Amino acid sequence: MEIRAATVLPARREPIELHTGDGLTLVGELALPPDRPPVATLVTLHPLPTHGGFMDSHVFKKAANRLPALADLAVLRFNTRGTSSERGTSEGAFDGGEGERYDVAAALEYAEYHDLPRVWVVGWSFGTELTLKWAHDPLVEGAILLSPPLHRATDRDLDAWAEFGRPLVALVPEFDDYLRPEEARRRFERVPQAEVIGVDGAKHLWVGELYVRIVLNEIVKRVNPDAWPLPTDV
Repeated sequence: MEIRAATVLPARREPIELHTGDGLTLVGELALPPDRPPVATLVTLHPLPTHGGFMDSHVFKKAANRLPALADLAVLRFNTRGTSSERGTSEGAFDGGEGERYDVAAALEYAEYHDLPRVWVVGWSFGTELTLKWAHDPLVEGAILLSPPLHRATDRDLDAWAEFGRPLVALVPEFDDYLRPEEARRRFERVPQAEVIGVDGAKHLWVGELYVRIVLNEIVKRVNPDAWPLPTDV
């Protein structure tokens, strides 16, 4: 069977709640391999909720639908404060990336408390800003940025990640609305361990199965290289 946009592969899927340091309850889901422990964990941070981003944004939904079965990865998705999806609405209100520091911390604390292995943070658009600003945690092995705008995240945040020292991979669409590969390479020079990958033909929202497969393969290549490249049929 060919893996298509709507394909949902087997996994153990659990509704979860995250509890923030400032007293909010956030809703999410954890997807685990169907019949074995995960070898690594993706903590995902979704695009801007004021522009339609949420835990079910399509790249992350497809990651949860495929990667537990294909790459033995745990995929943790959740709605940041004030964000709604089919799973429900997280308490609180959008705070422009500042109060969301507690949301990131709550997700990482959940992963630590539940002994989820080898945590990588995967941010998309607004989620890349949260990653660069708030994911400097000893639990985090590295981060992957999808369509980083480098808007709320500043050179100071890049310098902090450089000092943090963990791997950083930025996937930058050729036709991104905010930051394109040439400028991204210049901006990320501040982070010696950063790798910037320009993706030909792609746009900010990674629409199209071709681009979803590129993104998921690049993630797996870093996080569980034994499972790379991903199959296109099951």
